Amino acid sequence: MSKPDNAGVKIPPPLCFLAFLAVGILLDSAWIDSRLSSNYLTILGGVIAVLSAIYLFVAARKHNTAGSNVEPWKPTTTIISDGAYKYSRNPIYLAMAVLYAGIAIAAGSWLAVILLPFCLVVIRYYVIAREEAYLEDKFGKEYLDYKARVRRWL
Repeated sequence: MSKPDNAGVKIPPPLCFLAFLAVGILLDSAWIDSRLSSNYLTILGGVIAVLSAIYLFVAARKHNTAGSNVEPWKPTTTIISDGAYKYSRNPIYLAMAVLYAGIAIAAGSWLAVILLPFCLVVIRYYVIAREEAYLEDKFGKEYLDYKARVRRWL
């Protein structure tokens, strides 16, 4: 039996971020009380969220232009090492984390902000670890060289 040509990720990363964010917002936020957070937090969080959403879109689009899949449960066809991938091996997860933080700030949910590191631990050990093992196995030295040059997050 041959190994599947994917990282074997069991948790869709956007759903992981969304689950932690939803718990934080539902248990502690201005939004759950049907009101906005302070103007300052709403604007700050909104700007952070919009900028990170743009960065997320650009990083995800890079997969399409490179002819690879963005979904971690589909085969990776190439190592992308330019654009955002020149500075981070995981710019999409980085953008998702910053987007999460922006939404949590805009919602005035300090619980969601506190939960973000726990979400990142899940992403790191249950998503990124599987992806890195898969990429090392599939691309060997090419990926190991890339991994040595570029940090995981920033």
